[in-house]
Amino acid sequence: MTLFYDKINNRLIYIGEASNPDFWDKHWDKNTIEKMYPKKISKFDYVVNTTKKYLPEKSLILEGGCGTGQQVFKLQQSGYEAIGIDYAEKTVETVKKAKPELDIRLGDVRKLDFPDNYFDGCWSFGVIEHFFNGYDEILNEMQRVIKPDGYLFITFPYMSRLRKIKSRKGKYPIWKNSEQETENFYQFALDAKKVIADLEKTGFELIEKQHLSGIKGLKDEIRIFKPTLQRIYDSRTFLGLALSKIISIMFGIFSSHSILLVLQKRK
Repeated sequence: MTLFYDKINNRLIYIGEASNPDFWDKHWDKNTIEKMYPKKISKFDYVVNTTKKYLPEKSLILEGGCGTGQQVFKLQQSGYEAIGIDYAEKTVETVKKAKPELDIRLGDVRKLDFPDNYFDGCWSFGVIEHFFNGYDEILNEMQRVIKPDGYLFITFPYMSRLRKIKSRKGKYPIWKNSEQETENFYQFALDAKKVIADLEKTGFELIEKQHLSGIKGLKDEIRIFKPTLQRIYDSRTFLGLALSKIISIMFGIFSSHSILLVLQKRK
């Protein structure tokens, strides 16, 4: 993966392999998907805990771009009525076979097949950054299907303080927008202030921000630390998970890979 800095829009552009339905269908297989479902929901799970903070059990929640469906599974197991949609057809078929009890559907987050004001809340995990032509259609659809006073929970890679420092120091090649590079577009690391402003224009009010995966941002951006941090990041032992959590908390504001925004739809 090659990173470029887009000076005009203050964002990073990741070029490697095009992020399209074929990519995701190849990325996931049945064995990989089944391993992703937890046997027990952790009491520290940020998805479940964040949802419970704002929505009561039995609320109807959409996950737009649900991929392998494990977040839909966790929400359902935690007492919510959850629906997941994704545009990767083979992935959706595989998940439905692996977990037929889940409500997983083929769909496009840019054109949702649901009525206005239908959901109490919507989750979007790392979706808006994968569309080179922008996320306006996604935000408009989320705003349309969420009930007044309902909640949008949205995560995406963003320009952390560390990435901003590196961009000012010229540590990334400058984006020149060549056709070949655009064809191999994977994702953005977005300007969080711009995303918030766009969400507020769409009809949402920002309620909360959380910095996610400080260890991932640190290992990806500072090469000298990557071998050690990668081993910790990949570890599933108690010590590895504890160290990963501690590092993420310590460096979250500075180096987190992604940000979570919680927003409420205005009446």
